[in-house]
Amino acid sequence: MRYDRTVRLDTDFATAVGRVREALAAQGFGILTEIDVTATLKAKLGRAAEDMEDYVILGACNPPLAHRALDTDRTVGLLLPCNVVVRADGDRTAVQALDPDTMVTLTGLEALRPVAEEAGRRLDAALASLTAPDPA
Repeated sequence: MRYDRTVRLDTDFATAVGRVREALAAQGFGILTEIDVTATLKAKLGRAAEDMEDYVILGACNPPLAHRALDTDRTVGLLLPCNVVVRADGDRTAVQALDPDTMVTLTGLEALRPVAEEAGRRLDAALASLTAPDPA
C-alpha cells in the first residue's frame, strides 16, 4: 500500500521549500510547524548524522478540513495529512505528502471519505503546481 503522494523537482532544496510553502498556501494550508530534521539530527547525534541530506518536515494544516475530520473522530488527529516532507534526493528535490486516503483505510470510517477526497484534491493541486511549467 502506498501512503504518500510524491513529486520530484529539478530545483535546489531551498527554492523547493519556498515553492512548497506557496503551493500549500494557495490551497488553503498554513504551515504551523517546521522541523529541520537534518539540523536536529546533527545537533543530537553529531557525527552519526553527518551524511543526512537536507530534510524538512512542514506541518501543514487546512483548518476547515481538520475540523471536519476531528468532528468525525477525535483520534483521527493521529492520521491527519499534515506533514509535508521536502528532502534532497540526489540532484533533485523530493516533495512528499501523506495520502489522505490513509485516514479512511486505517480507520475504516467512511464518514472521513469526503474529507480525504477534498484534502487529496487540494494536495494534488499543490503538488501539480510545483511541476507545472513556469508561465513566461
